[in-house]
Amino acid sequence: MPNRLATESSPYLRQHAGNPVDWYPWGSEAFAKAKSEDKPVLLSVGYAACHWCHVMAHESFEDADTAAIMNALFVNIKVDREERPDVDSIYMQAVQAMTGHGGWPMTVALTPEGEPFWGGTYFPPTDRQGMPSFRRILQTLSDAWTNKRATVERTAGAMREQYESANALAAATGALSSEVLERAFATLAKQHDSVLGGFGGAPKFPQAMSLDFCLRWFARSGSARARDIAHQSFIAMARGGIYDQIGGGFHRYSVDAQWLVPHFEKMLYDNALLTRLGAHLWQVTRDDEVSRIVSETITWLLREMTSRDGAFYASLDADSEGHEGIFYIWSASELDTLLGDDAAIARAMWGVTTGGNFEGKSILHMSAELSVVAKRLNRSETDVRDAINRSVKILYDVRSKREWPGRDDKVLAGWNGLMTRALAEAARIFHRQDWLEAAVKNGEFLRSTMTRDGRVWRVHMDGVTKVPGFLEDHAAVALAFIALHESTGSAHWLPEARSIASEMHVHFRAAETGAWYDTADDAEPLITRPRDVFDNAVPAGPSLAVELMLRLAEIDGESSRATEVVQQLAAQIEPMERWPQGFGHLLGVADLALFGAVAVVIVGDPNSDHSKALARVVNDRYLPSLVLVSGAPNGRDVAELLRDRTLIEGKSTAYVCRNFICERPTADPGELGRQLDQMRNGGVLS
Repeated sequence: MPNRLATESSPYLRQHAGNPVDWYPWGSEAFAKAKSEDKPVLLSVGYAACHWCHVMAHESFEDADTAAIMNALFVNIKVDREERPDVDSIYMQAVQAMTGHGGWPMTVALTPEGEPFWGGTYFPPTDRQGMPSFRRILQTLSDAWTNKRATVERTAGAMREQYESANALAAATGALSSEVLERAFATLAKQHDSVLGGFGGAPKFPQAMSLDFCLRWFARSGSARARDIAHQSFIAMARGGIYDQIGGGFHRYSVDAQWLVPHFEKMLYDNALLTRLGAHLWQVTRDDEVSRIVSETITWLLREMTSRDGAFYASLDADSEGHEGIFYIWSASELDTLLGDDAAIARAMWGVTTGGNFEGKSILHMSAELSVVAKRLNRSETDVRDAINRSVKILYDVRSKREWPGRDDKVLAGWNGLMTRALAEAARIFHRQDWLEAAVKNGEFLRSTMTRDGRVWRVHMDGVTKVPGFLEDHAAVALAFIALHESTGSAHWLPEARSIASEMHVHFRAAETGAWYDTADDAEPLITRPRDVFDNAVPAGPSLAVELMLRLAEIDGESSRATEVVQQLAAQIEPMERWPQGFGHLLGVADLALFGAVAVVIVGDPNSDHSKALARVVNDRYLPSLVLVSGAPNGRDVAELLRDRTLIEGKSTAYVCRNFICERPTADPGELGRQLDQMRNGGVLS
């Protein structure tokens, strides 16, 4: 008989609706029951695309005997971390403090007041490889609750102190300067894997934000190494098994250092961050391979991850047919049968062997550059390219008839904001009207369905919008609206962004300290108010909020707001230098705060041919601190940057500004290009 999760909107929670565990969703009912029965709470947190979440569910939560123990000894709560990142963040902090590591599934024992006193991640059904069985864990925790309550209370008290310490505002650790950014890059460069790309060893994550900062540092310093770290790492991922060579899009991360064997889930946010990185990288390198990967990833997004309303879905599962990755792998004999004369080329290009590289089959990856494969096979590069293009179409069609991995169809505002921003920027950079139309459609969905009176809502599923948005949702959506203005010139996006920023300032920022919190002041009270400053899988809410405020300060001519941001960043100086991988997005924001934006104003009808010619000049250049505003002459009602701007001889006219000081206006695209190049080169540190 289905449990309480059957009526939840989250696909992850509904996956557990048939468990014999008497699950509760997060809420007061579960904690009231725990108090009335004097039972501890067992909190289980995961997400729909998580492979090890599925494993633990099959081994333990679907097992009647294990469920009986859970039901007798605990009040059991299941949480989708993507719906409730606040709950996930609070208890992940506890698990990391107790164990030194974290991950999902996350398993935490709480008092009836919600205070954690034990935490861990995955546990097997029987004792294995030094890990205690989940049943043994349950019995031990119950015994501690019943017979060692004082110890439980001491642990819970220690965690209260941990939360208080974590939420204490850090003092300034230095002054923001170019030397700070230089030292942060130097640390990243030491951590860079110069052979295989990326940072560190296995498991290896994409680290798109850190790579984006490297690209920014190249623009700022002229460091060829910074550019090459970003370029080499992106290409290495794109050629590896972490990238879907047939369907496009990136998997979550690689379990090895070679980018070969991924955890096969595909997350919207990874592909948003990597799409935006790829678009910027193409502006710098003009590498056709980078352009292809960006295009294929967006094709995957629009084909497999987009609703009729234009909303973007959250993820694709790692598993299908009860096995991880089976949807994506191939045998040599399958390729021989399906591809005919092209099979030899496909096998050589994608490293497919009889023995395989993953459970007897092969994860497709580019074993070598196309030119190298052509030389090995004594074929022309055109022949090889054409054979691979034919093979991709055939294999995609065949793969589409397999059992698909589960798709998490919920729409998350913050993740949609990240993707819409990336899509709008890619459309502007590659001059793709179809991509721009998709970005606008998603923006209209966010505006009409997930935003109310300047407040953003987190989740949309099955026609219902719910869960008040967190800081990351508000800031990411507002930044997406700014990107839509930059790509379309439409005036209405900027007021929408300002409205969200205003509500953010009221509800998420502490007026007395200037600190940004992940939850609003009127949100559900939890045991602590989370404030995560680290850029993890997605940019942290505070770093997105600071970027939003800086961009609006440039657009609206509010230099005092930029000064305030620089002062706030002072508390993060030492951490940014020591652990730059944890502050990839914030480092880019610090660059913007320190050096200011290159603001380009194009006055005139954004849809006119002349405005488009001027915009193309801007779009063709990598300007990491670009703020682009378009509108009618003296369109002060749209943006302060348009105040007193006029046309030259009735033609659309461009103004290039930095620190609120502008170059001579020009209607000549060639002159605009020269001004931008001078502005860019003038921004390079000596």
